[in-house]
Amino acid sequence: MTYELPIRVYWEDTDAGGIVFYANYLKFFERARTEWLRSLGVGQQALREQTGGMFVVSETTIKYHRPARLDDELLVTARLQESGRASITIAQQAWRKTSGQPELLCEGSIRIGWVSAASMKPERIPSSILEALK
Repeated sequence: MTYELPIRVYWEDTDAGGIVFYANYLKFFERARTEWLRSLGVGQQALREQTGGMFVVSETTIKYHRPARLDDELLVTARLQESGRASITIAQQAWRKTSGQPELLCEGSIRIGWVSAASMKPERIPSSILEALK
């Protein structure tokens, strides 16, 4: 299952050249991951309060294909690529909506690990989260 989050490009997202600053794709990906998890009933703040654990980004790989520009409508996706006991890898893409076929702008994979919020040491992901991701 692929989750899709529409995002509009604002002035604050662009650099002096009028294109989306490369690091902002990580912010777009973060929003899509968070909303994807929320849509599955996995609210990160509630999880931290209930379990004492949280997800942290441990690795990213990103490839840029085309630039997004001011006022572009994007579709940012998130889907489970791989899951383990203490981490999951999420495949993500940013697409520009067009009148024809959407254009792939950026793609990557983000690995997030489950840690104790108190110690920041890795722990097993709660089974309820893994079940929600299936």
